[in-house]
Amino acid sequence: MHAGDDVDSLEKATEDFVAARPRLFGIAYRVLGSAAEAEDVLQEAWMRWQKADRAGVVEPAAFLATMTTRLSINTAQSARVRRETYVGPWLPEPVDTSADPQLGAERAEAVELAVLHLLEKLNPVERAAYVLREAFDYPYGQIAEILETSQANTRQLVSRARKHLAAERGERVGAAEHRRLLDVFLTAARTGDLRALEDVLAADVVSYTDGGGMRGASRVPVVGRPRVAKYLVAFAPRFWPGSRVRRVEANGRPAVLVQVGEDAVALLSVDVSPEGIDRIMWVMNPAKLSPYVDSPARRAGNR
Repeated sequence: MHAGDDVDSLEKATEDFVAARPRLFGIAYRVLGSAAEAEDVLQEAWMRWQKADRAGVVEPAAFLATMTTRLSINTAQSARVRRETYVGPWLPEPVDTSADPQLGAERAEAVELAVLHLLEKLNPVERAAYVLREAFDYPYGQIAEILETSQANTRQLVSRARKHLAAERGERVGAAEHRRLLDVFLTAARTGDLRALEDVLAADVVSYTDGGGMRGASRVPVVGRPRVAKYLVAFAPRFWPGSRVRRVEANGRPAVLVQVGEDAVALLSVDVSPEGIDRIMWVMNPAKLSPYVDSPARRAGNR
């Protein structure tokens, strides 16, 4: 083989990888719930792709998706151990889907923060099967090949994941009602209006704060309408004065970015059922906030 052939081969490999990259990131991010870990997986996939015997690869996109899924499962298995020692509730790392429309362009539900949070309770193989089927509509036969299992077992994996989500998360409201309740909640939370908060919260609401151990962030979930409402009222005078809020998009849903000066201090996202807000997610860990704030579209929007 001539040197020119090597260059041409690497150029073609690069083209194939770049073309597949949005989907590869989408798979890895949904399996891991972490953009940083997903980027690490893609870096490893790229290194392996360069070294692979590409001459025998008929469908590069399928080959890369298989490699990325398997690497994501391996990473998820070690991540589960790390998250057991995480200080306080662990929430997925938010992504700016307005900056990367392709990430939310597949079946949107499978990228929402609340769904990714619930998927953490699945084992990595169940989660991968669910992601490939529900987010990307892969045929069961192809998923079985990727996971190196039978089609029957693949169907069982997806079915278990669906049942888990259905048990934990019932019917959702439409986008307009979601946005309206988020706005009502935000006003009530900032003013410490107990009655307004109780009106908008579901009876079994849970508030999660992911601060990664930072001071002032609740290290346990707050559960139930009375407790959550009183917690937010007590929280208001310490948190909201001096802050400004911006309506943003995170994981395909409306969210609120809270800033003090130029520093982001929280990303607020809610999950809403016909009974009201039943899940409140505060991402306050700077390591998770910074990538969101520094996304290209968000930087451009701040100019």
